[in-house]
Amino acid sequence: MALKFKPLADRVLIEPKAAETKTESGIYIPDTAKEKPQEGTVVAVGAGTKDHEMTVKVKDTVLYGKYSGTELKLDGKDYLIMREDEILGVL
Repeated sequence: MALKFKPLADRVLIEPKAAETKTESGIYIPDTAKEKPQEGTVVAVGAGTKDHEMTVKVKDTVLYGKYSGTELKLDGKDYLIMREDEILGVL
């Protein structure tokens, strides 16, 4: 099912990567100790503005700041919406 959401201007919709549930040594991490992921996949991209041309594309894997963006729930899934300049880099 396609997502019916189009960000405006220089905004990007990102699906965050799932948080780790187990350490490399096999210890399970409780929900209260899980770190918020700082990596995700671009799901939708705005058209940009006259002063800012968009550089990320849909399906790019990006790295963003720990407190970047606004959490959003669409069709039962969690997403982040943020300005492109809050993205630190493309992996």
